[in-house]
Amino acid sequence: MDHIALIQTFEQVDAQIVDLERILNERGSLPLHQTVEHAMALTKQLIIAYIADVGEKTLPNQADDLLDVFKALVKSDPSWNTIRDNCRELVYYRNCIAMARLDALPHNPEKMAVRTLRHLYLFMKTRCMREDRLEMA
Repeated sequence: MDHIALIQTFEQVDAQIVDLERILNERGSLPLHQTVEHAMALTKQLIIAYIADVGEKTLPNQADDLLDVFKALVKSDPSWNTIRDNCRELVYYRNCIAMARLDALPHNPEKMAVRTLRHLYLFMKTRCMREDRLEMA
């Protein structure tokens, strides 16, 4: 099977995470709202690319809420529940920002959002590697 689109998505998302990590290391912070939204968008991108590669489910829309995209992933495959709380964490950050409850966020929430994104990326990459999805046919 041809996994080119999935491979490209993982490469593109990794490059963006590396950029976020580099900026955090140089500046010590990032704009919180934009960082959380970006982390959620990249997570959705990975999930949608995986669903498309498997080819057995209806593709969610990139504009859908992260938790709805996640639900499409976990439907009929509960093993993906391993990353549910990580997705919820990003949604929690977004909700706290929307309610002006920055006091309810952890210390350096933009760093935590990037670390959560990296964790999601690594978990999904490892799973794809075990399934031989990140190798060229």
